[in-house]
Amino acid sequence: MAQDAANLVKQPHRRHSYTDEQLAEFIACADPVTGPMYFMDHYFHIQHPTRGKMVYHPFEYQKRLIDTYHRFRFSISMMPRQTGKSTSAAGYLLWYAMFVPDSTILIAAHKYTGSQEIMQRIRYAYELCPDHIRAGVTSYNKGNLDFENGSRIVSATTTENTGRGMSISLLYADEFAFVRPTIAKEFWTSISPTLATGGKAIITSTPNSDEDQFALLWKGANKCIDDFGNPTALGINGFRAYRSYWNEHPDRDKAWADQQLAQLGVDRFRREMECEFIINDETLIAPTKLIDLEGQEPLYRTGQVRWYKKPEKNKIYVVALDPSLGTGGDPSAIQIFEANTTDQIGEWCHNKTTIPEQIRILADICKHINETVKDEKNVYYSIENNTIGEAALISIAEYGEENIHGYFLSDGSTPGGNRRFRKGFNTTNKSKLTACNKLKILIETDRMKIRSRAFISELKTYVAKGAAYEAKPGETDDIVSAALLAVRMMQHLQSYHTDMDLQMKDHTDMYIEPMPFISILR
Repeated sequence: MAQDAANLVKQPHRRHSYTDEQLAEFIACADPVTGPMYFMDHYFHIQHPTRGKMVYHPFEYQKRLIDTYHRFRFSISMMPRQTGKSTSAAGYLLWYAMFVPDSTILIAAHKYTGSQEIMQRIRYAYELCPDHIRAGVTSYNKGNLDFENGSRIVSATTTENTGRGMSISLLYADEFAFVRPTIAKEFWTSISPTLATGGKAIITSTPNSDEDQFALLWKGANKCIDDFGNPTALGINGFRAYRSYWNEHPDRDKAWADQQLAQLGVDRFRREMECEFIINDETLIAPTKLIDLEGQEPLYRTGQVRWYKKPEKNKIYVVALDPSLGTGGDPSAIQIFEANTTDQIGEWCHNKTTIPEQIRILADICKHINETVKDEKNVYYSIENNTIGEAALISIAEYGEENIHGYFLSDGSTPGGNRRFRKGFNTTNKSKLTACNKLKILIETDRMKIRSRAFISELKTYVAKGAAYEAKPGETDDIVSAALLAVRMMQHLQSYHTDMDLQMKDHTDMYIEPMPFISILR
């Protein structure tokens, strides 16, 4: 029965008298096998958005979810929005704290408000539990609950160090797919050792990117050594995967789905209701297209350069370098495209290669193409000449243009109002957006073949910021930057190779770049 306002919590370490019926109810709730389901079906109260206070009677798919929480040490659940995954978890965590003594339960949510919302559900349910069921509390506040049996529930925002140093009995990670990828990876690396001594982990989320930590765990959980039809089968990472569908909810039918589809749009409906891995951010490339992109293993390697296709005779090749200092921060990257087909044939990327060495690798790539096709007249290379690019230009001069097989392609711009011609390509916000638009069209119309998994991965975190595009915080976009330079080079080459029009030209192009300058070496 509900508690009055003066008795919202049960005082700890006090004697109480109970009837035989109350003791029987307590024993039913405390049962280590059936206890969680019995407790939640009889004593777990929730605040329904339209019906108000009510006892939580789980639907069939929620019963399977709670059973997965309880039976498996590690479980990962992918469910549509508003299907009760957090509410079910709140009920299970409350049961665990009250009936498994000396437990430390950590709630980690992607936002502070998320962790507090789960704690509020736990406190609400606890306050409505009768005294013969609930445990006394020694500390009761928004951030944590400490029980007289030695158990405690702690809530926190998911960061790289959340839970570090704690002896965790049960971890609950809510909406884990929406934790920033770099944080999620570091968090899981940090938290895993604390679970190694026997702790449980419950991870729930709707999907986001297919490369984030949640997706990696989900994929591992679905790769089973044993038949997944086996009710106790685990994935290769030790997780049990659980999946539910929007139409399993009794209140949701086709009419509901049609209304949601109209309100949310196709991409959001497929992500939040159909549980497809469609990226939530405003990416340069349409999320539905990013799902279809699949990388491949290199055909061969020359040093650190990955080749996905062997150069061929009578084809045009562009080699684009986005330089960096090579000090371990942002990487430098080289993209290699077959311009006639806008086909990515090779790639190089590294963050600890000095600028002189970057130029040597560029030269080696051009040499490899020339030796393979025996025609350096159709090999073009260039660099981005902004900021660090000035140092790369000096390195090219010291290396000797005559020692690089191919033509040094330049856009003819005079950056910073400098009247002195500077080789390479100068990147402005306008030229970057023009290249972004072209890259988007080429990929989304299937005219550009992307073979590199690293390139695809960067595209999934290359998002709108203000009036431009860049990598999400904590991610890199140097491979994309090199590809944008390659696109600009191919746009320039259209003036000299009209056979490229079929791949490159389209009626959406309104901006015409200046004519390129070519340094002929031989």
